[in-house]
Amino acid sequence: MANTYTQIHIQTVFTVQDRSCLIRKTWEDELYKYIAGIIQNHGHKVLAINGMPDHIHLFFGMRPTESLSELMQDVKGDSSKWINKKKLVTGRFTWQEGYGGFSYSKSQVDHVIDYIKDQKMHHRRKTFFEEYLEFLERFEVSYDERYIFKPVDYCEEC
Repeated sequence: MANTYTQIHIQTVFTVQDRSCLIRKTWEDELYKYIAGIIQNHGHKVLAINGMPDHIHLFFGMRPTESLSELMQDVKGDSSKWINKKKLVTGRFTWQEGYGGFSYSKSQVDHVIDYIKDQKMHHRRKTFFEEYLEFLERFEVSYDERYIFKPVDYCEEC
């Protein structure tokens, strides 16, 4: 789009169906690269991606060429197909419906990248449920508690 200049930084957070700990260390990097490829193929720029066995944080510079919901539908749908095609889990892999989406200014980019890179260490101190509620409250996002990702008993890897 000629004469269109933007600076849009988005972090999305999404979980494995039922918050199951299915993302294994043996293939998580390959999954992150695959998801990064989806984002790049849509014309956006990946800034950071990391997560835990039950969820992913994805931070990217977004061009205003499509909606966030369309992009996330493709990210989650295509990555689910990839996981299932490669038979990386027993049974059928799916992401839980929905996601969190949060925007940041240019001055916050480095902090968010560091935060995402440090996910494994961060979750030694705080559960995903606590983290997610903090995001919603910090960003003043109205929510219905019936639809919040529920806390689960963590497996050893989470």
